[in-house]
Amino acid sequence: MAKQKSWTADQLDPSRMPRHVAIIMDGNGRWAQKKLLPRTMGHRAGMAALKKVVKACDELHIPYLSVFAFSTENWKRPITEVDYLMNLLVEFLHKELQELHDHNVRINIIGDYTVIPRQCQVEIDQALEMTRHNSGLVFTIALNYGSRKEIIDTVKCVVEKIQAGQLEPEQIDEASFSAMLYTHNIPDPDLLIRTAGEMRISNFMLWQIAYSEIAVTPTLWPDFTREDLIKSLLDYQNRERRFGGLSK
Repeated sequence: MAKQKSWTADQLDPSRMPRHVAIIMDGNGRWAQKKLLPRTMGHRAGMAALKKVVKACDELHIPYLSVFAFSTENWKRPITEVDYLMNLLVEFLHKELQELHDHNVRINIIGDYTVIPRQCQVEIDQALEMTRHNSGLVFTIALNYGSRKEIIDTVKCVVEKIQAGQLEPEQIDEASFSAMLYTHNIPDPDLLIRTAGEMRISNFMLWQIAYSEIAVTPTLWPDFTREDLIKSLLDYQNRERRFGGLSK
């Protein structure tokens, strides 16, 4: 059997690194099923993988990392699984917050987290407050997030501003619309990674990924490593981003 090629950071071109990497973390349930474990154990293993990826992005000097943690559609899952996911989030923030803060990471949340359990809200508010002045990696967690809802909320905001006389219709353009999205304080993703081989976007940052490079890996999220991240980054660096134009 041929030896699998290794992927290391020294293969990367520092001048061509993406500014913003977004990840749709998929495959926790299948990972657990393959190992004859409860789905909850897949989510726990996925949280461990997340910690490693956050650390890798920080070490690779990627300024922005966003992950899809819980969608507006995930409420359809069994209540026991939803409760476990929420408790896992509390545990993650409680255990990792100080280390993230020590590494100058700023935590950012997109989505309506006011409807999740109160203890989760408390942990999130503490994380946001503690890290709000940090100037390192901006780590965005999409929580109770859905891109269609985000776009509808933004349209409502536009209408309200027009009705209040704060905005003229002719002033509406891509820049002004983007400034009213949940992601107004972070740039659009340069690279979107989806794990577990699924070829869909799943209502994640539909506006923002208009010109993102997309990398799909068959690796299940709990198995996703620093090396897998580097492989996706190398793939990104081997592409030519034309943004609708022609090759140079």
